[in-house]
Amino acid sequence: MIAPVSGAAGRLSPMSRDHDPLWTAVHAERAALADDLATLTDDRWAQPSLCAGWSVQDVVAHLTAGASHGRAAWFRSVVGARFDFAAHNDRRLAEQRGAGPAETLARFRSVVASTTAPPGPVAAWLGEVVVHGQDVRRPLGLTGAPPVDVVTHVAELFVGRDVTVDGRAAIRGLRVEATDGPFRAGDADGDVVRGSTLALTMAVAGRAAFCDDLSGPGVATLRARCGS
Repeated sequence: MIAPVSGAAGRLSPMSRDHDPLWTAVHAERAALADDLATLTDDRWAQPSLCAGWSVQDVVAHLTAGASHGRAAWFRSVVGARFDFAAHNDRRLAEQRGAGPAETLARFRSVVASTTAPPGPVAAWLGEVVVHGQDVRRPLGLTGAPPVDVVTHVAELFVGRDVTVDGRAAIRGLRVEATDGPFRAGDADGDVVRGSTLALTMAVAGRAAFCDDLSGPGVATLRARCGS
């Protein structure tokens, strides 16, 4: 549910993708999420995620779908959905949702090392697995989290443009500062929002639950802009 964006970084050759550190991070985060999910009982897969209307199993199927079709297939699907991206996402999700959690997880594991992706920079697909990983971990009480340097790439993408998420709009007039890494962005004179790089990234991506992990006079404004 993070919209794809265009950019030269998304046009890597298969050989260069094998050596791209961002793709390495994508693969590592997928593998870590798959390992976390392997511990779940079937009933927990049905639990609501932070994506409105989607269960944990739905989110995992969505991640599998994103790693299963490249540019041409993505474009055909979007055209077939008459550019209704919600319909496109739901249809693709249904294609990859297994008959049960075990099959859904197996399908996700099968794309862990995939470099197939819709149009967009690699950081966008890293953002997919970082954000959606927390979309399922948070409500399940799972504590796994990506390394700070990995999340920093995503945070910088999100606040740089309103395409993957409305990140630049979310921090308009605010100053966001990570307490665990180098990430800083926004208005130097704006109300400050402080927290971990991950909490800031998730809040900027519209996950209001992560505002509980932030501090500073700008938190209320950011929470009001979160869309979920």
